[in-house]
Amino acid sequence: MVYEFEGKTEKEAIDKAMEELGLEKDDFDVEILENQKSSLFKKGYVKIQVHPLKLERNADNTEDYIASDPVPRQKRSPSQPMFGEPEPKNTFEKEMVDFMEGLIERMGYSGKASILFREEKKLGIKIESEHSSILIGKKGKNLDALQLLVNIFAGRKGGEDMRIILDSENYRIRREESLVRLAYTVADRVRENRTSVLLEPMNPFDRRLIHTTLNDIGDVETKSEGEGLYKQVRVYYRGAIR
Repeated sequence: MVYEFEGKTEKEAIDKAMEELGLEKDDFDVEILENQKSSLFKKGYVKIQVHPLKLERNADNTEDYIASDPVPRQKRSPSQPMFGEPEPKNTFEKEMVDFMEGLIERMGYSGKASILFREEKKLGIKIESEHSSILIGKKGKNLDALQLLVNIFAGRKGGEDMRIILDSENYRIRREESLVRLAYTVADRVRENRTSVLLEPMNPFDRRLIHTTLNDIGDVETKSEGEGLYKQVRVYYRGAIR
């Protein structure tokens, strides 16, 4: 189930979602649909879409899971480091690692899976393979598909509240840095030409990164367009015809 909320700021919209849905912030993904800044003649607002982070059944009785978080860059607790200890520490972690290695093998490739990080309700798994470029795929779509499968498997193994983040060759971090550069480059073009630019289809996390990166640029606004998981972000000059 997907929900939409509005607020004067992103925080206000998220607070409304938490209160109405009875969820904590880590229990759902937030996608910014529209970020309208305040002006002399109109009030600003932020419109978000909320995706609860649990396995859900669709109308066709198939399971769907959205998990597109980047690899965390810092640990939360000094007593429980996220990075290091690549070997599985319990049965659940071993099942996830074995599942990934078996899945890659059935695809006809060789590869080794290990634990990348541990965080509350999140587990990172790293894939090392000479076929990494194929496993990652164009714009990370193959990696996203593998991540979806391992999350479905995790749910069936009792990890409904655990999110598995899959990475290879540090793709998640490299992708994030690339998108931030893209956002600023497009913003400069939009401001110079007083027009708009429609970006390629992206998953919810990538779109949110574009929205938040450009949030503080006063004369540039963003809006998600399209249907389905992979929507497009339009970056437009404030006051220009959308």
